[in-house]
Amino acid sequence: MSTLSRRELLIFFAGSAGAAVILGDKILDGVTSIAEAKTKLLSFTPVRLPHPLPIYKYQKNFLPTEIGKGEVRKASADVKLSSYNVIDDVVVPPEYERYVIVSWGDRVFPNKDDYFGYNCDYTGFVAIGRTKDVGYLWVNHEYVSFPFSVLAPGTPSDVKASPDAFEQVIGWALPSTKNIEVEGEFLYNQGGSIIRVSRHNANKRFAVVSSDPKNRRIHGLSGLGINSQRNDDYKNITSWGSRSHQQGDQNYLISTGPAATEVFNLSSDKLGNKIIGTAYNCSGGTTAWGTILSAEENFQSSVTEAVKPDGTQTDYTKDTIGKTFGLVGEKYGWIVEIDLVNPNLRPQKHTWLGRFRHENVAIRAEAGKKLVAYMGDDRRGGHTWKFVSKGTVSSPTSKANSSLWESGTLYVARYNPDKTGKWIPLLLNTATNPIPPSVISSQEGNVLEEKVKFLPLPKRNGVAGQTEDGGIFKCDRTNEATALPNYQNKKLSDFYPTQGAVLSDAFLAANLSGGTPTARPEDLEVHPITKEVFISYTDGAPGSDGYPDSRIFQVAKVSTDMNATQQSGGLYKIIEDNADGTGLTFRWQRFAQGGEAGSVDGAGFANVDNQVFDNQGNVWGVTDMSTGTHNGFDIGAAGTPTTIDHKISGDVSKFTGVFGNNWLFFIPTSGVNAGHVVPFAYGPVRCEMTGPTFVGDTLIISVQHPGEDCPINDGTILSRSIELLDLNGTTFNQTRTVPRGSSWPSNIHGQPTGVPRPSVIAIQRKNSTGSFI
Repeated sequence: MSTLSRRELLIFFAGSAGAAVILGDKILDGVTSIAEAKTKLLSFTPVRLPHPLPIYKYQKNFLPTEIGKGEVRKASADVKLSSYNVIDDVVVPPEYERYVIVSWGDRVFPNKDDYFGYNCDYTGFVAIGRTKDVGYLWVNHEYVSFPFSVLAPGTPSDVKASPDAFEQVIGWALPSTKNIEVEGEFLYNQGGSIIRVSRHNANKRFAVVSSDPKNRRIHGLSGLGINSQRNDDYKNITSWGSRSHQQGDQNYLISTGPAATEVFNLSSDKLGNKIIGTAYNCSGGTTAWGTILSAEENFQSSVTEAVKPDGTQTDYTKDTIGKTFGLVGEKYGWIVEIDLVNPNLRPQKHTWLGRFRHENVAIRAEAGKKLVAYMGDDRRGGHTWKFVSKGTVSSPTSKANSSLWESGTLYVARYNPDKTGKWIPLLLNTATNPIPPSVISSQEGNVLEEKVKFLPLPKRNGVAGQTEDGGIFKCDRTNEATALPNYQNKKLSDFYPTQGAVLSDAFLAANLSGGTPTARPEDLEVHPITKEVFISYTDGAPGSDGYPDSRIFQVAKVSTDMNATQQSGGLYKIIEDNADGTGLTFRWQRFAQGGEAGSVDGAGFANVDNQVFDNQGNVWGVTDMSTGTHNGFDIGAAGTPTTIDHKISGDVSKFTGVFGNNWLFFIPTSGVNAGHVVPFAYGPVRCEMTGPTFVGDTLIISVQHPGEDCPINDGTILSRSIELLDLNGTTFNQTRTVPRGSSWPSNIHGQPTGVPRPSVIAIQRKNSTGSFI
């Protein structure tokens, strides 16, 4: 639905008749009041994107023409653009400005060999004092990719002869072949950075206070020095080079909860509850008591994901960083809590929150109630999760609340087609009741290959004819009749000996328990007033990890009709039946389906990822379209056009090319534009905009991987004709031009072909009114 009806909007944001909803800064007691509400038009000019959106019919819009320049176009009934030139910059409305706070490679730490990490993601701000003008900023660093180095994982073969960025930014060259130093720098550039920022300066802009002694890195090899305590071949692997930041230290992490003793005491590293580093850090959460929760996501490519029944890794995986440094897989894939203000407090991995590919964590901390957290497992067929503490919150701002993560229950969501659902506890006595593959793949016909229609289950010797313990058994539509009965009507204790082992293998344990495989749940956020849980399901297509339940999610374009519904994820929400969020039942709704606005039910965006609410209750979202689809060009030096044909059916992920660069939008919850997708900004070429955080009148946001997997911008421009849907569902062609690679932010500082650098930026009004919008 390109525009939500007033009724749909009220139902979605209010939950039910009579519920409180937000209008501007006021709370209205009943939904009937909203229908008569009047508010002013938007206080800024929406950015014009290449694809049609209904908002352009009603609002003037800003079409960028070059860096820092553009033209304001009038609203028009015809919203097609016959040509569009993509700008390599963070493009914001003309009423706003953007500036860089910190970039990859910046030396802002006491040890001048330390530097700000790569691919910044989640940002969290903890104020110092009464105002939000000074505070500590946490920034996640998720992974490395070209142009960090030609040796970065996934670098396209045809760019390996191109210059990379490492030496130009960091000041010294990596070895030309992969070795322990190269892999060590890969892990050092992940994890997170803690920096003090202040706007107590002449221009009132946030800037790093580099002299603060609490500025520090927590990275993938923090604590590597504890390898010296081992008795195996890793005893001497305590550094990855000769520079001071490459020397293994004693800044190891620890953990809480069942896996800390029941699993980690069995780990082959014999280090018990001592953990080397945190890495693969995607999104996260900021607690009411001033700590950061950082989510370890795609650890599976660096350490072993598969575990044995006792929760420990099956073995080191050949040719991985984990094997190089002796990182046991069971100690990664958790939620990590960090105290920014107290560097003497070791970061903790809270194992009651489960081990899976965490995207983020959304928190409810209310006095006198149990601590509740919601999470997503960002994989195809991943699950939606809830943790409920055993103890209760005394004061939401007390740091004693951190102890509440140490005991509680982890639940997985089971969605029913009738819009109800239940929370299934992941406990040893939980009954096993997997959803059959024939059921989860029952709605899309034959437009997808049979090999993707499966449900991953834990492999066990003697179960369903298997001869090994640990890892994945693929239960599919061809074998479910004979294999599935071996997994049904049992208990999790028949597959795992301890609670810690269940949590260490949470993804497969959830499938066993009957949790619903979903469409890549990324960011979850709790509405500040209604307490409803908003969920970004990024992509409905199945893959090698699993198959989303097609009764709940759009898993494919099931028709050859030009305007048939696309599978580009969507915004959903959970409404708990218990007001405090601790109950076992809920209702769910789909708010907005991804896809072009001219497609059936399409909201006009694709692959929504991180979310944030502003102080007016509007939901803001950023998109996470795959780098290899941007603007209809594949990655690599060749700039090969991708196929965009609206007549095809099946997995049509390449359709995201119509949307251009990744972008930031919001959906007003009140006023004349309520329900419209309003584009606010788009990012540089091949980037992803991540981790939006409102700090007073400023939006802090990361710009991740500009120019990813393409040659550094040398002036080469790609051009193609690209097929788009008009709002009426018919197609038209647009000439699209875009730089092949990026030079951002060097290009906004006078270097048009300079090096691209992941960065954290701020966006604020040129003439601040005290609020962001």
